[in-house]
Amino acid sequence: MTPPQQMPLPAALEVLHDARTDQIVITTMGSAREWMQLGSDPLDFVYAPSAMGEAPAVGLGLALAQPDRQVIVCNGDGCMLMNLGSLVTVTAQAPRNYVLIVFENGHYEVTGMQQTAASADARHRGDAIDFCATARGCGFTSVYEFDDLNAWRDSIATVLGDTGPTFVLLKVAPVPGGAVPRSPAPPAERAAALREALTTNA
Repeated sequence: MTPPQQMPLPAALEVLHDARTDQIVITTMGSAREWMQLGSDPLDFVYAPSAMGEAPAVGLGLALAQPDRQVIVCNGDGCMLMNLGSLVTVTAQAPRNYVLIVFENGHYEVTGMQQTAASADARHRGDAIDFCATARGCGFTSVYEFDDLNAWRDSIATVLGDTGPTFVLLKVAPVPGGAVPRSPAPPAERAAALREALTTNA
């Protein structure tokens, strides 16, 4: 069987980093670790340490509170499995400025590289769960999937320019030895800094 095509996680995030303008960007788990390597922005919120699975809900709250600013949530597939119900909540509220990017590598990378229950190798019939079909079933109509870095780079302007809520699945390779991301500062301090940045850059 031909292995599925995957893109490097750091490179996939670099595409987003280069395209990002004045959006709020929320990162968690592996994406947070790699995003911090690209530098920092006042409108970043590195959700680490995190309540696993809650980043989409944090992003939804910010999108509703800041309707004139796009909010991008970078979530892992393992985190997404922890809170699939948030997909229904997002589409019920239907914020046009909301983008949820799920980085699928089939593993709980930062907790020991265990396979997720959605990955083909962990399932009895070898049929991986289709996150895009799940998102559509939960009400998303703007849905994208990429496993090729160049295609992701060529399409990101279209993706970010679409009317949300938008769901994006990026098939990425696990990062060997990927560590738990370290909090860049106390969470309360970072939340206050984001609030100040939103007030200053309103």
